Amino acid sequence: MDLLKEAKIAREKAYAPYSKFKVGAAVLTSDGQVFHGCNIENASYGLAMCAERVALFKAISSGYKKDDLIKIAIVGDTKEPISPCGACRQVMVELLNKDAEIILGNLDDDIKRYSLEEILPYSFKELI
Repeated sequence: MDLLKEAKIAREKAYAPYSKFKVGAAVLTSDGQVFHGCNIENASYGLAMCAERVALFKAISSGYKKDDLIKIAIVGDTKEPISPCGACRQVMVELLNKDAEIILGNLDDDIKRYSLEEILPYSFKELI
């Protein structure tokens, strides 16, 4: 499964009329299902949603659990592999499997791979 390719497909669906900066994400489940997410902007910037959260929320709202979500890939048109915002990093810690791989990429196929601990050390842990 080329999850970065899936993230690129998701990126093309982005709604980014203000920033013109499209981001795509793809989440892989343990049974091989892939959920796409793209950034969706709003004139009221605080109401925008990042691609990573869209993909993760779609997987969870489709009935998958944290332990089912094993990998996420994120891509943007950046010089270096894209870097998720802090809010998305915290959501990844909350919703991804503790051993999940995080793949960050760009349109040139430059890739960096991280664990949850590497992407957000000292994160807020689950409160339940």
